[in-house]
Amino acid sequence: MLFSSFEFILVFLPITLGIFWQLTKHNYYRVALGWLILASLFFYAWWNPPYVLLLIALTLFNHVVSTQLCQSKLFSLQAKLLLCLGVSINLGLLGYYKYAGFFVENINNLLSHNIELGEIVLPLGISFFTFQQVAYLVDSYQGKVKQTNLLKYGLFIFFFPQLIAGPIVHYSEILPQFSRQSLSKFRGQDLAVGSTIFIMGLAKKVILADGIALTANPIFQAADSGISIYFSEAWMGGLAYALQLYFDFSGYSDMAIGVGRMLGVQLPQNFNSPYKASSIIDFWRWWHMTLSRFLKEYLYIPIGGNRYGKLSRYRNLMITMLLGGLWHGASWTYIAWGGLHGIYLIVNHLWRSLFHMVKLKGHFWQTLGKLSGIALTFLAVTLAWVFFRSATWSGAISMLSGMMATNGIALGQPPALVPQAYKEIVLLLGIVWLLPNTWQWMAYSLSPQYYQPPGLFNSATISKIRAKIQGHLTWKPSRPFGVIMGILFFLTLKTALAATQSEFLYFDF
Repeated sequence: MLFSSFEFILVFLPITLGIFWQLTKHNYYRVALGWLILASLFFYAWWNPPYVLLLIALTLFNHVVSTQLCQSKLFSLQAKLLLCLGVSINLGLLGYYKYAGFFVENINNLLSHNIELGEIVLPLGISFFTFQQVAYLVDSYQGKVKQTNLLKYGLFIFFFPQLIAGPIVHYSEILPQFSRQSLSKFRGQDLAVGSTIFIMGLAKKVILADGIALTANPIFQAADSGISIYFSEAWMGGLAYALQLYFDFSGYSDMAIGVGRMLGVQLPQNFNSPYKASSIIDFWRWWHMTLSRFLKEYLYIPIGGNRYGKLSRYRNLMITMLLGGLWHGASWTYIAWGGLHGIYLIVNHLWRSLFHMVKLKGHFWQTLGKLSGIALTFLAVTLAWVFFRSATWSGAISMLSGMMATNGIALGQPPALVPQAYKEIVLLLGIVWLLPNTWQWMAYSLSPQYYQPPGLFNSATISKIRAKIQGHLTWKPSRPFGVIMGILFFLTLKTALAATQSEFLYFDF
């Protein structure tokens, strides 16, 4: 079941919210938690019912292991063995479902064998809930989880807003919000804030992401089929996909956070205008923030981080990004994407270490440096997305060849299927770079720290003007904003009804 589907918006969500609010209203706290678990399992079973059993079995297993870890002496041999067992089982299942076919295919190609593994259907969201389970076990081993409660732990894993594609959350972030006090009563502000965020995410997905997909998909499909791609087509396809992925996953994250807020649960921010980043380091701080946090805390730091010198840091960065690429998909194109970002990060750190004493003086030069950094970072990220999107290695090479103009220029001749592509790309880039993101727009109701984000122009006068404009545009629970959201919701549903519904891109990961 998709967040953008009519079944979810008009049936599942109202019923789930209505029953949950009635249960909490009458103080049926444990029943309310159980109801959310049942609703979440139904939500997951809508895709493939048999895999609910796998999800339940894995959750029960991890709960047992975590309970034993909490009862074991901190960092003892028994605890280490339990942790190794738990992590091995989780990663082993992920490896089987997601990577077995990939490894067998490569072995067959390398050794000229013909091993047949049969079709393996990838359980929806397995990468996300596996990482969440692994993080929970590691936190239990480190003493961060003091006690385990099966009902709350089950809801922590099954919670349908973030079950399929995150955000990836810590147990300590969510557990206090499942308390009786937090969920004891209906809050009108939670419904207002949550529904607003949900509608904005829905519009990003249905109107913006699915709209620009009509430009990106034909070009990448042509490249994968062996058709030569011209310079203008290649850049159009690359930019269109960069925008499609941005609004698709940003939209999903908004919708997940919005639904969680309707239920009284605040999920962590997952996007902070990453295309405004002026360095690749900042890009990874702002893109898929909960995944970046997981990779840093549970992979980069454990293998050494930056504790043993610069060469060790660069090696660990490359390992982390290569595995991050492999996590996204069992393909050499994903590994290449991760490797490219590893190189980007190493170059970025080298640049900072070599030129850390260089300071641009003057507002003009600081602004020019900031704009140049944003343009260069976006260019590098867009080039790397080519590997991320291409279904074949040859398709990626064809797209990159087109971007380098080796297949010809053909300026001013967009593909016949996308005659308005140039205008759409410019419009969406304007939205990305010039408008506040969801968390900035909702600052009064989410967190004050997001109200004054770093801007391109930081002079006192311009900052005052920007603050005044943001003060008028920042969302408030008022009738005018309610009318605006109602109109946007109606237009989005109308667009969804007329269009062919597509899954969220991160459902494939």
